[in-house]
Amino acid sequence: MRGKGAMRAACLACLLPAALLAGCRGTAGTPVGDARPTPATTGGYGAEFLAVGECSSFGTASFTEVPCASERAAARVVARYDGASADGPLCPPTTDFVLHISDRSTAADEDGDGAIPQGYACMRNLEPPHPGDPGGGGGPRTIPGDCVYSSGKGQVRETPCNGTGAHRPQYRITKATPAREDCPGSTALYVQLGGRNPVGCARRL
Repeated sequence: MRGKGAMRAACLACLLPAALLAGCRGTAGTPVGDARPTPATTGGYGAEFLAVGECSSFGTASFTEVPCASERAAARVVARYDGASADGPLCPPTTDFVLHISDRSTAADEDGDGAIPQGYACMRNLEPPHPGDPGGGGGPRTIPGDCVYSSGKGQVRETPCNGTGAHRPQYRITKATPAREDCPGSTALYVQLGGRNPVGCARRL
C-alpha cells in the first residue's frame, strides 16, 4: 500500500483554451492553442495513486488524494492513464479537469520499486458546477453542445452557453463528424475536437 509520500502534479484547469479553430466555411485556419498547468503537491492513500474511483481535494495551489467520504473530497477520478496526456487516450467527454502526475520517487508506491510513473487523471467534480458538461464552458474537451467565441488569431475558446461567462457565446457546436463534408449545411465554423470524430460543426448564434 502507498504511504503518504508527496509528489508533483499539475492541473489542466477548466478555463484553458478548449477548442481550436480549424476554419470557417470556405476559408482555412491554422489550429493554435496553449495549456498552462498549475503546479500542485499531492499525497496518496490507495494502492495506486489517484486510481479510478478515488477522490482528490481541490484548491488553487494543491491537490491531495483523500477518501471520497471525506469533507475535503471535491472530485473523483473517472479515468486514469500512464504517460503524457498528449500521447495517451482522451479523457471521457464530460471530464471537468485533468491532473497531470509527474515522475517521482517515493518511499512507498504501488509496486514497491520506489517510483511513481508519469500519468494523468481525468477528474469529475463531486458537485456542480460541471464545466465539462455540454455548454458548461470550460472542460478539457470540447464536445457537441458546447459554445465558443473567437479569441483572435484563428483561435476560439469555450464559454458557457447560458451567457454567464465573461465572453458572449458566438457559436454552438451541434455535431461531431469524421470530416467537414459530413457537417450540415448550416455549419458556419469548423472546430478541431480530436478523437474519432475530430471535426466539430458549429452554427452561429
